[in-house]
Amino acid sequence: QVQLVESGGGLVQAGGSLRLSCAASGLTFSSYTMGWFRQAPGKEHEFVGRITWTGGVTYYADSAKGRFTVSRDNAKNTVYLQMNSLKPEDTAVYYCAAPPQPRGLGSRSISEYLHWGQGTQVTVSS
Repeated sequence: QVQLVESGGGLVQAGGSLRLSCAASGLTFSSYTMGWFRQAPGKEHEFVGRITWTGGVTYYADSAKGRFTVSRDNAKNTVYLQMNSLKPEDTAVYYCAAPPQPRGLGSRSISEYLHWGQGTQVTVSS
């Protein structure tokens, strides 16, 4: 059974940084593209970024470019989301996700992801 567990959320002032972690189990982690999404109150899930299984190529939403970095440590079965220069509009529950099959490049669409963590709350105060 695939399990994804996020951690690292919290309350931070605008301009600050947080690093989120997502520990994966139940899948051959190194073969999976991993995605990060977020959901703000009253809004739909929004793509944040993803990292491919092939050499760690990354893709980002425009809102994340230049501020957020997705990385992975296959030895630890963990994917990270480093968030810098945080803004109040980054306040959301952040989720990591994995697609149903390995060796894909993933996408920005939540429908392409099957496995989800429980989420971790990030609150950015102004």
